Amino acid sequence: MPTSSAPRLFLLCFFALLSHSHFSAARPHHLRLSAEDVATVEAALPARHLAKAKTTFFEVNRPLHPPRGSSGPCSTLLLSQSFALTLNKPPVTTAYSPPSCLSGGGDVSLAVLEWRADCHGVQYDRRPGGVTWSVHKDVTKYASLLAAGNSTLAVYLGNLIDDTYNGVYYANLTLHLYFRRKAQLTSADSSPADLIVPVSRSLPLDDGLWFVVQNKTDVESTRVAVPANAYRAVLEVYVSSHYSDEFWYMNTPDQNGPFREVTVLLDGDVVGAVWPFPVIYAGGINPLIWRPITSIGSFNLPTYDIELTPFLGKLLDSKEHEVGFAVTNAQNSWYVNGNLHLWLDPKGSPTTGGLISYDAPKLSGSITAHSVDGIDGEYQATASRNISATGWVSSSQRLKRRVEIGFVESYAGAGGAGTSTLRNEQVAEAEVVLRDDQVAGASWRMHQVYNYGASNGGCYLRNVTSVGYDVLFDHNVASCTGTRRR
Repeated sequence: MPTSSAPRLFLLCFFALLSHSHFSAARPHHLRLSAEDVATVEAALPARHLAKAKTTFFEVNRPLHPPRGSSGPCSTLLLSQSFALTLNKPPVTTAYSPPSCLSGGGDVSLAVLEWRADCHGVQYDRRPGGVTWSVHKDVTKYASLLAAGNSTLAVYLGNLIDDTYNGVYYANLTLHLYFRRKAQLTSADSSPADLIVPVSRSLPLDDGLWFVVQNKTDVESTRVAVPANAYRAVLEVYVSSHYSDEFWYMNTPDQNGPFREVTVLLDGDVVGAVWPFPVIYAGGINPLIWRPITSIGSFNLPTYDIELTPFLGKLLDSKEHEVGFAVTNAQNSWYVNGNLHLWLDPKGSPTTGGLISYDAPKLSGSITAHSVDGIDGEYQATASRNISATGWVSSSQRLKRRVEIGFVESYAGAGGAGTSTLRNEQVAEAEVVLRDDQVAGASWRMHQVYNYGASNGGCYLRNVTSVGYDVLFDHNVASCTGTRRR
């Protein structure tokens, strides 16, 4: 919260998103692999694939390494917890205090939150031998929150236990900190925010702390106050789709079409928009495809930044303002929340600002459908959005900043300048053989190439292929000179 005496909420949300698909389903988001389905597929696999030990699932991502000259890690176990019947129950909470190595005032060069979990027993989409997975998330930008005392750590994983499904999740959550040996001068824009304000629901509740947007007219919001000495504001947006909209990009016109947009509203005005990346969860489309390599973003959801600095002139009035979220064309349901990152004047002096220009015309778009026989057909969706704002901010450093932001994007994609590039491609296929309506065999393969390059010299390449549960080829280097494909 904005005042230093109020408790701070450090929220980490994990889902039991054990999504689903029958092999011949036209509406995959209504189905999932039952215990009987899993047993049938397992029985049809070659002997080498039969699961006796746990299967490790992983998402291909760039390893997190601290800058050269860093010390550490200083590792702290934050939580060790089992999640049994936790669906529609309150999140697990525990008091959080900064590790002693952090309270010493060190300059954090990298902070990594590690989630490591496994599941035994019968569960949706799961193998008899159980599963295990881990996620390493860069949380350096939350350095001010990690250093704050009087905090609460909340973790929600909604799991179902009944007479059929008895799989319990066992999870450890660990914080790894690295420190610069010497203080480093950084620009204000590249330094982590001084204060992070949650834009979400609040405890206590029987669910995660995210907002749930249930339809295209639903607007979920909360009120926030900005300190009088803020000179920059960025809203980080978390978003994920579920139920009828889990596969929104496959929706037909009678399901509100295949286009979705998450809009951010400030006191009712649209100030930003997110066109979300289509994340496929570990059981989506066809669960076999994502074994053992899961889809892009499935373990570490992407977030989206909305620059609100041009609107600080409005926010710096010592009053609360309403920040809300809506989803264009939404069906039930979307989970959305955010973190408001605020940079504060180092002298504590009040800042001033003003909005020079603002333009946010309505979204334009259309859906056209064509069918010859009324059974088979095709449809096309187009959309365009333009949001722009220009403002100024003045701080005690006698520096006046003019900030311009814009959002111009087409459905096919968007261009922009940046300091890094990422090419991340997956090609997958699966085949299930049926004889007399019974599964007689199954096979699947995945090929992924992850190629990252940055202007500061950082680079990472991973080229990996799996067939069934076996990883047959895995080539990864920290230098992207030369690419091997198979």
